[in-house]
Amino acid sequence: MAFVSINPVSGKELARFDTWDQTKLDDTVKRAGQKFADWAQRTPIEERCQLMLAVADVLRDQQEELATFISLEMGKTIQEAKSEIEKCAWVCEYYAENGPAFLADEIIETDASKSYICYQPMGVVLAVMPWNFPFWQVFRFAAPALVAGNIALLKHASNVPQCAIAMENVFKQAGFPDHVFTNLMIGADQVESVIRNRYVRAVTLTGSEPAGRKVASIAGSELKKTVLELGGSDAFIVLDDADMALAIDAAVSSRFLNMGQSCIAAKRFIVDQFIYDKFIQQFKAAIENKFVAGDPLDPNTTLAPMARQDLLDELHQQVSQSIELGATLVTGGYQLDRPGCYYAPTILSNISSNMPAFNEEFFGPVAIVLKASEPAHALGLANATEFGLGGSVWSKDSATAETIARGMESGACFVNGITKSDPRIPFGGVKNSGYGRELSYQGIREFTHIKSIWIK
Repeated sequence: MAFVSINPVSGKELARFDTWDQTKLDDTVKRAGQKFADWAQRTPIEERCQLMLAVADVLRDQQEELATFISLEMGKTIQEAKSEIEKCAWVCEYYAENGPAFLADEIIETDASKSYICYQPMGVVLAVMPWNFPFWQVFRFAAPALVAGNIALLKHASNVPQCAIAMENVFKQAGFPDHVFTNLMIGADQVESVIRNRYVRAVTLTGSEPAGRKVASIAGSELKKTVLELGGSDAFIVLDDADMALAIDAAVSSRFLNMGQSCIAAKRFIVDQFIYDKFIQQFKAAIENKFVAGDPLDPNTTLAPMARQDLLDELHQQVSQSIELGATLVTGGYQLDRPGCYYAPTILSNISSNMPAFNEEFFGPVAIVLKASEPAHALGLANATEFGLGGSVWSKDSATAETIARGMESGACFVNGITKSDPRIPFGGVKNSGYGRELSYQGIREFTHIKSIWIK
């Protein structure tokens, strides 16, 4: 088996890499495990933080080159790819600056002379990562995990091998010791052996619900900690008093960023009945005026390809089945007649509960618009999903919007703002969107042992 990097614009092979055999894999994991004590116990956190600041510098110095890898391998526009690299630098700086305080001992008053809680690293953590944000997904795990004193093993998506190799090189160039961050060139069928390896103490996965269930099952049988960030079908609730221009602009950005290939993209637009038709009309006009297909490396391109043809075909099947069951195609709904995996920005309305558009995650540039009779109905529609990653509410009545936000079954909800991941606030889901948290102080503590010390 080999990892093959294919350009989604041209369909041409960019690079090919052989997968590792089991002997090399086992040896690599062993070396990572043997490095843990030196990294966690003999490398002070202040030194680990300085190395993380150096990573931020390397990322910025090589932003153009690294962003180009993203655009070539999974099709993201070069502007979005550059922004992704900058965000990675930010999360490195954030944990370098705040990690020591997040992990500081907490004094607890008890009957002891001295008692406190300390946070100690777990060991080797395996990260199974997706292709849609090939750098950011990795760095939002790696920055806190490494600052905390853990060792990182990366099993990246098979269609972004050059991104994975580039990230390992970034850490090396920043001065990280060997075996602290290692990219594993392995297939999905080899992941189980890594999870079961005695040196590995925890697993984090960002990906599909089926993949999360399988990884959690294997890790659970070994009594190893997991953090899962899975799919999402985020609600974007627009009440009748919302600033329509603001909501439309945000709807376009939130649904079509990264060509809709984002777990926290707005996917279900739940609009009050009094502005439903107006919203659809303006949403359609905004989409049709904004997007121009082209080479992702061209700064003028606003419509990039999807990452792979099989993903496009799956999305189109979901759209077609929903239309067959009665959904209205407002715009789009077809693959563009040009080379590459380009799918027209699409809106579906008149959605009912028997359609894929109501029940499934649409991972691509397709927006689902539902009609709500009142705010309570809108909240009910928002919660009528097995997913619970993020969501947003748009209204000039901040009190009503906040009430809805608190009632939404999701890991996050933004009022008059696009759902996003931010190093300063925890990120993660509920229900079938997973469990555990990344980012903020909760994120750095996920892969630590919480130990109580009592002295008298």
